[in-house]
Amino acid sequence: MSVTLPLNEMTVSEKLQLMEALWEDLCRNVDALESPEWHRNILEDRERRIASGEAHFSDWEQAKADIRKRVS
Repeated sequence: MSVTLPLNEMTVSEKLQLMEALWEDLCRNVDALESPEWHRNILEDRERRIASGEAHFSDWEQAKADIRKRVS
């Protein structure tokens, strides 16, 4: 099935609403989705790095503040 959307005519808000609708639909059929092998490998590596102390979690608010500092 081919779907053509007038993306160049859509506002950012409309595009985000479309993305949210697609995501909600995908989430309703989560059993039909299969994660790729590379994704499992990345998650396992991250878990290993956290367990060994090489990596750590950041507070979400602090992470957002850090990102804003870097891009401003």
